[in-house]
Amino acid sequence: MTGKILVTGASGHLGAKILHHLLADNGVAASDLVAGSRDPAKLEELARKGVETRRIDFDDAASLETGFAGIDRLLIISTDALDAEGTRARQHLVAVAAAKAAGVGRLFYTSMPNPAESKVSFAPDHLKTEEAIKASGLAYTIFRNGWYMENLLMALPQAFASGHWYSSAGTGRNAHIARDDIARAIAAGLAAPVADNVTYTLTGPAAFTTDEIAALASEAAGKPLEVVHLTDAQLAEGMAAAGVPAAYIPTFVSFDANARAGHFAIVTDDAVTLSGVESTQLMEFLDANRKALIG
Repeated sequence: MTGKILVTGASGHLGAKILHHLLADNGVAASDLVAGSRDPAKLEELARKGVETRRIDFDDAASLETGFAGIDRLLIISTDALDAEGTRARQHLVAVAAAKAAGVGRLFYTSMPNPAESKVSFAPDHLKTEEAIKASGLAYTIFRNGWYMENLLMALPQAFASGHWYSSAGTGRNAHIARDDIARAIAAGLAAPVADNVTYTLTGPAAFTTDEIAALASEAAGKPLEVVHLTDAQLAEGMAAAGVPAAYIPTFVSFDANARAGHFAIVTDDAVTLSGVESTQLMEFLDANRKALIG
């Protein structure tokens, strides 16, 4: 397949890594790549490598009309809007409509595992986007990205500081995957897409309970860590007492509720099949990030 590949959100962690792997691992010429961002000034490093940059703002339909012109393969990286006003879903649907109007050859999208049943608060945004993509008539590839291992670095340092990790996930499991492993798999899927419409679920090689993750993290950090099991209501109360902004608490609690329900426990080999590279093991990731764990 020939033609331009555009990656939205190219200044973000995932987008930047995907473009790196397209260049470094998949033999895609810089001249065949387009990096999109609300602020193209953040893409100077890619521009110096010969990658075309365009302003892509999902809140500005005009930027999408011009930005998607001449694009064969378009990757829509889901936005980070988490308000309760449906902003993310609106942004995505506008982008899908613009892709269809621009005559994009194939549409790619970063979703999440099992959005139809997920208890994560923003799962409906992903489901609506997947439905819009399928209804568009465009050829598509959907990447349902598992939970990043990097997300653990948002919770574990604070947990180690107190020695306690508060969770309502119960015995639910999560197959965390390293962001770079996801990026490598997506890059491979972009570089050599299959002919059929397809959905991949990208997860790590194994799913662990919170207690098991705590034990592995304790081994990596050389410090004890006790999981304190709570109800969703107790977890929310604790977050409020700790000063977490009220608007974010339901979303954070929904992550644990989803794990408890078993919806993060999916394990597939899709990432390895796409990239041809074995995925990072959780213990390997924790060992590599020991300093971040203990602050």
